[in-house]
Amino acid sequence: MIKAKGLAALKPKETLVPFEFERREPKDQDVVIDIKFCGICHSDIHMTRDEWGFGSPFPMVPGHEIAGVVRKVGAKVTKYKVGDRVGVGCMVDSCRECAHCKQELENYCIPGNTMTYGSMERDGSAVTQGGYSDVIVVNEDFVLKIPDNLPLDKAAPLLCAGITTYSPLKHWSAGPGKKVGVMGLGGLGHMAVKIAAALGADVTVLSHSESKREDAKKLGAHQFLLTKTPEVFLSNALSFDLIINTISSSEIDLGSYLSLLKMDGTLVSLGAPDKPLSLHPFPLILMRRSYAGSVIGSIKETQEMLDFCGKHNIVPEIEVITLDKVNQAMERVLKSDVRYRFVIDMTS
Repeated sequence: MIKAKGLAALKPKETLVPFEFERREPKDQDVVIDIKFCGICHSDIHMTRDEWGFGSPFPMVPGHEIAGVVRKVGAKVTKYKVGDRVGVGCMVDSCRECAHCKQELENYCIPGNTMTYGSMERDGSAVTQGGYSDVIVVNEDFVLKIPDNLPLDKAAPLLCAGITTYSPLKHWSAGPGKKVGVMGLGGLGHMAVKIAAALGADVTVLSHSESKREDAKKLGAHQFLLTKTPEVFLSNALSFDLIINTISSSEIDLGSYLSLLKMDGTLVSLGAPDKPLSLHPFPLILMRRSYAGSVIGSIKETQEMLDFCGKHNIVPEIEVITLDKVNQAMERVLKSDVRYRFVIDMTS
């Protein structure tokens, strides 16, 4: 076994504390990765507080925005070598046999993929532990190559925030001639703006915070709409082909945002609030609109996203913190007090 150390929540809603545990001894197709950086995702907070009602297993080492360097490879590994710069995202395995997995859509594995933390290993041997730690062991098929021009600290959030926004933008064909709205300008939203703009779409940020207006422009948005008044929704009705919802709140009027869509437009929810959303069907019915969801991306698509970001020099806006600041950072995330992603220096 490989000894590991990091930070863990021992019980729901408790602060994270230093924690020592063991990783599996690497199998023939495993890669051992020294973790250098790990991003803090809002879902880490939901999971460590067991707010989604999944029955989160504890103790829990969160973290699924992992960037590091290969320490060791198994005897049959062909994709990586010692010293390679690599990443690990939200999943570390899948059934490999269902219809979706055979289409290289492991993120939609029908029996359920193995998440980077909080999931049972496929062989039932242990519960997975995440990237708020110094080392991780992952099958080579679920490891990503990080382009040389992307710094590891800035590459880390791409493994969740990057792919979570890239996947729906590509699936719903964001690009030249398409008008895209981004609801919320946080960890996910700022990446949606950068990627949509790089794809050639006309991008508008939809935010209730006037303080985000200048940031939106710097990030590449073409317009900014302050969504505090009903007049904004009336004057911009039937404007967008696609709206990406990155807001993790149940207290939003989805009908108002749906009214901003053109006929046959789509609103895609990425944010996952801890309470149900309310939606009346009329805004959908009257203009043949669609309300959809999307979750991360496949391994193939995640590598495509990393290569795209490398080509266009797209990186998140980050604040690097040391391990002793993690609990404080999580509280700041809940207050939207970060522009725009915390990244933990795991060597600290």
